[in-house]
Order: sequence, then C-alpha cells, then structure tokens
Amino acid sequence: MKKLSKTALATLMSVAVIAGCGGGGESQPSGSPSDSNPDTNNNSNTQAPSGKTTVQFWHSLGGKNGERIDGLIDKFNKSQDQVEVVGTFQGSYAETVTKLQQAVAAKTGPDITMMERAYVQMFAESEVLEDMAPYLEKSDMSLDDFVPGLLGHSVFDDKLVSLPLNRSTPILHVNKTMLDELGLAVPQTWEELKTVAEALVIKGSGENERYGLTMPYDTWYPMAMITQANGKFFNDDGTSVGFANGEGVKVFQFLKDLQNSGALYYPPAQDSGNITNQMFINEKVGMIFQSTGVIGTFIGSTNFDYVTAFLPKDEVYANPTGGANIAMLEASKNKEAAWEFIHWLMTSPEGALNFVMESGYLPFTKSMVESKEMEELWAKEPNRKVAYEQLEHAVDTNKNIAWPQVEQEFFSAIQAIMYDNKDVASTLDNFKKETERILGN
Repeated sequence: MKKLSKTALATLMSVAVIAGCGGGGESQPSGSPSDSNPDTNNNSNTQAPSGKTTVQFWHSLGGKNGERIDGLIDKFNKSQDQVEVVGTFQGSYAETVTKLQQAVAAKTGPDITMMERAYVQMFAESEVLEDMAPYLEKSDMSLDDFVPGLLGHSVFDDKLVSLPLNRSTPILHVNKTMLDELGLAVPQTWEELKTVAEALVIKGSGENERYGLTMPYDTWYPMAMITQANGKFFNDDGTSVGFANGEGVKVFQFLKDLQNSGALYYPPAQDSGNITNQMFINEKVGMIFQSTGVIGTFIGSTNFDYVTAFLPKDEVYANPTGGANIAMLEASKNKEAAWEFIHWLMTSPEGALNFVMESGYLPFTKSMVESKEMEELWAKEPNRKVAYEQLEHAVDTNKNIAWPQVEQEFFSAIQAIMYDNKDVASTLDNFKKETERILGN
C-alpha cells in the first residue's frame, strides 16, 4: 500500500476542513444528538490523581452527547485506580481531524481520538495509528465480537487501526398516520416510494402545503441510492467512479422527477437538517431520509404514528454507515492505559452500552446487541431496531483516501443538478472526469 508523508496528509486535511461535514456522514439537527455543538463542559484537568496514568482522549461530541461522553469518562475514572482519562471536545468531526493532523506534526497528539470513519484511511496510510490487534488478542477479544456492518473502516494494510464507537446509518422515517389515511403502505422499493410520495402531495398556491419526501443536503443519500441501483461510488481499482453504467443518472433523474412533480422537497444547503426535521415534525412532509440519530427526537416531538423502515431498494437494498470510530495514536506513551479505557468501553456493562442506548447510536458489539437492556429497549421502541437490522445491507463505497476532495466535487454536482437544473448526464460526466483527475488518472 502506498504510504502518505505527513506533508501529503496535511494537504488532504486542509481539504477536509473545507469539506466540513466530513465523509458523507449525518447532518445533526438541533434537538437531536449533536456532534458539533461546542456548548459542552469537558474536564480540562490534565493532571491525573497520584498514582494514575493520564490518557488524553479527543472527541467531537457536544450538547447532550457531550454530557453523555463526559459521564462515561467519569464513570471509568471512578471504576479503577490506575488510569485517569481526560476527555477534550475538539469541535466537529472535520475540526477534530484538522487539530489532530496539526498535533501529529507537532508531536503533541492525544493518546486516543474519536475519528469520523471516512478519515481513518488517511491517517492509517500515514502510519500514525497504532495497530490494536495485539491488544484485542491479549484481551481475549476478536473482530468476531463486533457487528460486521460497522467494521468497514477499521482494518487497513492488515492493521486494526480503529474500532466502532458512535456509529449511525440513514433510514426512512415515516408518518404512518398520513399513509394510513390514504390507504398507502410504507414503501419498500423506489417505485413504491414514488407512488406514495406523489400521493401525499397537497398543492399550494406557491410552495406545496405538504410534500411526500425530503432529505437533508448531504452526500449520504445519493450514495445510498447509487448502491441501491447496483453501482458503487468508487470502482474496485480506486481509479474512477463506480457508477459509469447509468446508475448515477438513474438516481438523480429519479430525484429530479420527484422534485419537478412537487413530491420531493430538496432543502437549501444551510441548516438543511433542521429544516427537513421540522417539516417532518410539523407534518409538512410524510417521509424523510435521515439518520437513525434523530429517532429519539422524533419519538418525543411527533403527534402521529411514527415508524421507521429500511431505505427503499431499487435493484438491491443498500445503505452507507456514518459516525465515528475510536483510534489509538502510534506515538502515545500510554498505550496500555489507553487500551484499558477502550477495552472498558467495548466490554463493560457500565461502558458504551448505556451511551449507545441513550444517544440512539448503533450497538457495535454482539454482546450489546444480545444484552437484556438492548432487547428491552427494542421491544419498547421497535423503531430503533430497524437501523441495526439494515446493517445487513451496509456498504462503504466512499472508502478512498481521496474522498474529502472527491466529496467536494460531488457536492458541486449535487448543487448543479438539484439547485441549478443542469443536465444530469453531462454533470455526472464532468464529475467523473474531475474524480479521475483527483485520483491521478
């Protein structure tokens, strides 16, 4: 595998800053678990109590989830007398990796860090992440203990450089009351999605009074649909796009047809998550493609029969994953202590299980899935189980070191098609050429 120099890594990270959301992940709306809200109180004490080894942990969780991760760290620190973890909020996913890149160059990095899963490969190829396989083995654990659909960005060059932590996936959220009133079933295919979305429309004098379908402005959802049409985002060689046989045109023409008929509300780029979520809560739209991370918000904010479902299929069911992993830095002087915390997160009943249940992120170990607590939660709130079940169809088609740069070109293509009504085929052809230029072909 071709390795990156730290200079090359710096260049890629500067692009990642521009990318903003970083890797086709979720856009977090207000009132939902937030990954970018700076309003969180982190423990700033960097001095461990006498006799304890200090482990620095950088993360990207603010708001309620920031409070939850702080509580988790505090619980670990009180559970034993050998290790003191200091958690530090570093901003959004992209801000965190930018600070991490700078710290790696200055040799001031943390011991462990949260990392949006699409960025892992860049750091892995620069050889700054520790191989955790030996630690896993010493703890009598293996990758078989983890949910397979969430391991797509964990192993590079035969090294285990990250493990799942706060992970999510997009699903279909449905106002079933609205569908029931019209005698409609929850759609399972694109054809059914089109029929239901168009049937839900209530025309207005200007904008529609009600739309059938919406989704935030993000690369997540078109990527999902490309794979549902049997395409891939990158080809197997990593030299070009993997949807040159009409899959991309099929996706965007489908979306444009829905948009032109008034069935699809495609939001402005700014604050799109808040806009689309409020439309769903206020019954201005019947269905929304969104992260599993908003389930808790919708359960507490809607006054109708709310259900979740798999993203509808075209040729196949397929969906990307999002969220972040946890990684250990190769330069850490406290690796054994850092692993103690990671191992506790993965295995302790007091570890990440409660965080996952409270936040709405996906359970990432089989023991979490099989736990009494998770079974009881899923029995009480079956909407939460849909995202886990959909992991059977999880794919990681944006797995490429050049993803941050390519993502910006993909955003430009989305804008041209969805906002400026540019020709779908020619726009995607231009995107393909730009992608090949970035990939060096």
